[in-house]
Amino acid sequence: MPAITLPDGSVRTFDAPVSGTTVAAAIGPGLARAALAMKVDGKLVDLSSVIEADARVVFVTRKDEDALEMIRHDCAHVLAEAVQELFPGTQVTIGPSIENGFYYDFARNEPFTTEDFAAIEAKMREIVGRNAAFERSVIDRDEGIAFFEAKGEKYKAELIRDLPGTEVITLYRQGEWIDLCRGPHMRSTGDIGTAFKLMKVAGAYWRGDHRNPMLSRIYGTAWRDQKELDAYLHMLEEAEKRDHRRIGKDMGLFHLQEEATGSVFWHPKGWKLYRTCEDYMRRRIAGDGYLEVKTPQLVDRVLWEKSGHWEKYREHMFLARVDEEDKTLALKPMNCPGAVMIFRQGIRSYRELPLRLAEFGACHRYEPSGALHGIMRVRSFLQDDAHIFCTEDQIAAETVKFVELLSSVYADFGFPEFRVKFADRPPTRAGTDATWDKAESSLKEACVTAGVKYELNPGEGAFYGPKLEFVLRDAIGRDWQCGTLQLDFVLPERLDAEYVAEDGSRRRPVMLHRVIFGSMERFLGILIEQYAGRFPLWLAPVQVAVATIVSDADGYATEVAEALRRAGLSVKLDLSNQKINAKVREHSLQHVPVIAVVGRKEAEQRTVALRRLGGEAQELVPLDEAVARLAREATAPDLARPTLVQGAA
Repeated sequence: MPAITLPDGSVRTFDAPVSGTTVAAAIGPGLARAALAMKVDGKLVDLSSVIEADARVVFVTRKDEDALEMIRHDCAHVLAEAVQELFPGTQVTIGPSIENGFYYDFARNEPFTTEDFAAIEAKMREIVGRNAAFERSVIDRDEGIAFFEAKGEKYKAELIRDLPGTEVITLYRQGEWIDLCRGPHMRSTGDIGTAFKLMKVAGAYWRGDHRNPMLSRIYGTAWRDQKELDAYLHMLEEAEKRDHRRIGKDMGLFHLQEEATGSVFWHPKGWKLYRTCEDYMRRRIAGDGYLEVKTPQLVDRVLWEKSGHWEKYREHMFLARVDEEDKTLALKPMNCPGAVMIFRQGIRSYRELPLRLAEFGACHRYEPSGALHGIMRVRSFLQDDAHIFCTEDQIAAETVKFVELLSSVYADFGFPEFRVKFADRPPTRAGTDATWDKAESSLKEACVTAGVKYELNPGEGAFYGPKLEFVLRDAIGRDWQCGTLQLDFVLPERLDAEYVAEDGSRRRPVMLHRVIFGSMERFLGILIEQYAGRFPLWLAPVQVAVATIVSDADGYATEVAEALRRAGLSVKLDLSNQKINAKVREHSLQHVPVIAVVGRKEAEQRTVALRRLGGEAQELVPLDEAVARLAREATAPDLARPTLVQGAA
């Protein structure tokens, strides 16, 4: 007699083992129609699964996040069935749901192209319309291998052979089509709906190994309804318009080339943007009590072995062999061991804590060429890094202080909202379970003190400690993980850092690793896409273009440009012989926020006609007033705020 406890606390008792379908029907016809699957004691299972003992049950309906993942999973199965109906002889391999969609890898002599998509999508809609039930069955391992080999599906047979001996082998049938799958699935293909679209095709090696055959991977996206699908497709269109690689090229900010794979060539305007952000952050951390340091780029592998990074990151390190010294050096992939080395110099007192050591540290990490993406993911980058050495009693206060700083910085750059994820212990880690217990509980207590609400990100902590991940939401709804705060009891122990406590004893400091921008290159890429190159005046690489209508105004235009430069503005002086409409169009395409137009009348009256990016109207303003106004507008937010100490929040 299983007792089923529902989310509202009510209990339904049944005389015998019962399926989720039956339980939903017993609750009411509305739920029976809406339920797509269920969670039994937290585990997502098919609605047809039988509940044999007392359990807590939550039904999954279309509005739930779990339903969206199942729609995508089921859509992958429908894609595979459609492909095999249309292209006999094609073998199916694996087809998971992924963020925003799904894919399936196919083995076929002739790769698929996007020209195949219309026919495949039409067949998929036909299969959805059949409303065939998803039916689960368990099969013996040898029987499963024989089944797929008889169908000519050697990849599926290989998957079964490689499964652990304890694995239950399950198949799912939809009509006459059968696939190897752990599940779960919704009730039928009809539950998928038609809000899906095939997006692209790519090559992919079987099991990700370049020694294996190349497969043809079809990507798709799937959503609950057409409104969600349309919104996603619109977001993709916006993302393409905002692509930092295109905008960076059009604005002349940077370029990338094969001779320096994964490294950025910053052009004058791009470097101006870079330095504006770096100078801003320097002011902010100086006002928050940080001391800036600089550590070596090349460090002996011995230090990386002591810290544990050699074991964890060896394959991502760039190495240099010094034969005459019999040494192997590594370009630093991160800055933390160097910060500990500075802390260890001399005898440290508890009176010096918390000690906040900041470093704009250049790091190098080997990323596979296929993983590189513009300036968002590179091999050479700079971090706005800092390491806070403190006592256990100071963890909460330092967390509060950091979150306040981070919140203010993000707001200044146009990101007033962010989410926080709590990443706990990874499977492979340094330190004892007791150390991790203490670190995780300390960081959670600090979150309570700081008023930080978080969602769990299980198993994603650093190898030396748990961390908070700060996720920005951009102008078109995309999430970017930038800042982190990591609590570390391990590295101070491994690298023998200590301080003299008030009672004269030697103790280990706690180490808080933190970044706000994260990778400077990546953050700038995010900024470019956030603003689509149309930066606020304080960030714009070129803030004002002074453009003449006639050559008679050249002398006055030069005077205007010099006055603006003396006021601290970045100015482009355009004395070319183009017509003024062409000049305005050119500077608008370069996303210059303000165009100051001058002609004979402006020269005689000592005025300028100000034209804002994206606007048609011009405002005639006396020169002195225009300079003062634009100088105020171009002041960085931290400097524009009334503060007791310049640079403080």
